[in-house]
Amino acid sequence: MRQLLIQVPSGCGKTVLQKAQACQGTNLAQWQTMDDPPQDIVLVHVSNQRVESLLEALQDLPELNVTLVPTGVMALHPPADQAAEQVTQVEERSPIEIFLAGLQSVGSWKGFLSYAAIAGIIVWIGLYTNTNYLLVAAMLIAPFAGPAMNTAIASARGDRHLIGRSVLRYFSALLVTIAVAALLSLVFQQQIATPLMLDNSQISAVAVLLPLAAGAAGAINLVQSERSSLVSGTATGMLVAASLSPPAGIIGMSMAIGRWDMVVNGVFLLLLQLSSINLSAAILFRTFGLSTKGARYRRGKRGVFPVSLGASAIAIAALLTWQLTNPPSLQRSSRAQRANAEVQTVIEQFPQVKLVESTARFTRSDIAGQTTLLSEIYVQRQPGSDAADAAIQAELTQAIQTHLLDQGFNITPLVSINVLEAPNAAD
Repeated sequence: MRQLLIQVPSGCGKTVLQKAQACQGTNLAQWQTMDDPPQDIVLVHVSNQRVESLLEALQDLPELNVTLVPTGVMALHPPADQAAEQVTQVEERSPIEIFLAGLQSVGSWKGFLSYAAIAGIIVWIGLYTNTNYLLVAAMLIAPFAGPAMNTAIASARGDRHLIGRSVLRYFSALLVTIAVAALLSLVFQQQIATPLMLDNSQISAVAVLLPLAAGAAGAINLVQSERSSLVSGTATGMLVAASLSPPAGIIGMSMAIGRWDMVVNGVFLLLLQLSSINLSAAILFRTFGLSTKGARYRRGKRGVFPVSLGASAIAIAALLTWQLTNPPSLQRSSRAQRANAEVQTVIEQFPQVKLVESTARFTRSDIAGQTTLLSEIYVQRQPGSDAADAAIQAELTQAIQTHLLDQGFNITPLVSINVLEAPNAAD
């Protein structure tokens, strides 16, 4: 439930009370100021979903001034024994509140870009020193969630002006983060990619699911009343930033050391994130009531919403086509997992050994003309097996390499096998 303070010329207060009652307003009050000329002040408590209906009903009143308190209130009213039911009727925020809150977040450029620069410093330190928790800190600070969600709000509202401003802020923040990361790599004379850079630059075939989930989570958080969810805005903002901060830092650092393959991967991720966040979030915003026209909002254009969603869908389709038709460069993470499963399948066919552990990962080696998959395998010799270690290693290596090539992985599989012996049983 929301509280509104409505100021109108003297004599119009009664009309406001009638319209508030028609919108099922509760705990209404009216008083008159001592101004010259006097003004009527009306205090109204109305459910979230009726805020915009009330504002629409009051639009024609002269010199209308409205103060909307954007926090939930508990308006208790007779009968007293229904207090529990009254406070548990929690509803989603009104569309006008969601929209205005988004506009409020478009604040100072100085503070906005400062946070982007600080996020760039922290993500660089995390990637350079292989410190995972610093990547989490950068996600908390990075200001990417605001413009990403505002783009979705503007798409749902059909507001071309806000779409332009939000996209500009989105890419400005990303460019600042990228530039800071690149500058730090140059200043500290970084020469090679760090292991954490390599790990975070690996793209999965299901990478599109993260930004789709992030966009949906962000939209639900903005729509839900603050008392109807245990999930904080910080958590959902971090989820959005999680899909943006590391790729931005990797792009800057990779540019500084000349690793253009990693730059391409980062750019792919950033474009995929924005398109997917906008698609899922805009659909949810529209589902929860944001439309092209509303109380105190008239600049929405009907055709902008389908065009924006269509552009996002086309961009996602193009990026996924690029990803799926050029294996394994943009599918390294998921293909490494699949290759490891195939390796274990081959080992199961050799009764003389049992698998202890196996890993498979793509390397960033500079061997021209090959995409290297390194598979490290530990097997344990079984009782009764008297074959030499070298023979087991050679047989397994040939079988694994042949199998991976036959499966069409489009890689150069390099296999390292260690044959382990269990300790002899005590006599």
